[in-house]
Amino acid sequence: MIQWFKELDPVMQALFATLFTWFVTALGAALVFAFKKINQKVLNGMLGFAAGVMIAASFWSLLAPAIEMASETNTPAWIPAVVGFLAGGAFLWLVDKLLPHLHMGYPTEEAEGIKTGWQRSVLLVLAITLHNIPEGLAVGVAFGALSANLPSATLQGAMALALGIGIQNFPEGAAVSIPLRREGLSRTKSFLYGQASGLVEPMAGVLGALAVVAMKPILPYALSFAAGAMIYVVVEELIPEAQLNRNTDVATVGAMLGFAIMMVLDVALG
Repeated sequence: MIQWFKELDPVMQALFATLFTWFVTALGAALVFAFKKINQKVLNGMLGFAAGVMIAASFWSLLAPAIEMASETNTPAWIPAVVGFLAGGAFLWLVDKLLPHLHMGYPTEEAEGIKTGWQRSVLLVLAITLHNIPEGLAVGVAFGALSANLPSATLQGAMALALGIGIQNFPEGAAVSIPLRREGLSRTKSFLYGQASGLVEPMAGVLGALAVVAMKPILPYALSFAAGAMIYVVVEELIPEAQLNRNTDVATVGAMLGFAIMMVLDVALG
């Protein structure tokens, strides 16, 4: 099975890897069939955990390889890292301002993005979908980087990133579907909406891989771009939501565990 995966081209590897991360999101969303409510402290811990994974992945799987790749060229290593990182944050800032979405725990009138008459449930799902864009992009770029045949871009590292994103997608899927059930949706609808929030990952993953394969010189910028987009999501969305109900200790412990697990995965496997 692993040998078959190794023989695929990087774009197909990115597709299957992000289909895996979506599948884990669906598994997490399926918890709605067993639970109607989720303890707020548990939810805050889940969000903190996701934040920790994304912070660790941003450095170990994206920024560090980007800097190493850039150091092998005539360009100062910090330029692609800084330019790409800030561009990724700017991209998510723009999407955040345009895409209608609503964060868990907020009244409908506080929805962000372009004003629309969409249902509250749709706005809630779009908020999580926003989180998943940089996650899918990061996995796609990591696999696309394999086409450059650089020592710092390894299949093990890309697989470790996909595994880490998949692990944090499990609680994230539950953090979508169970609150939707509490909002009054049926279990089936809550599950369908929850898993749908992860469908953007395969799309973003394939696009990221294609961009890198087609334009290899942008690779350090693309890796840094994905890192900047993920850090934007963490600071703008995940950490504030995790501490919304003042369960700061639980959220912080979750973030520490998430960071540690992603760091172990990347160092041990990458």
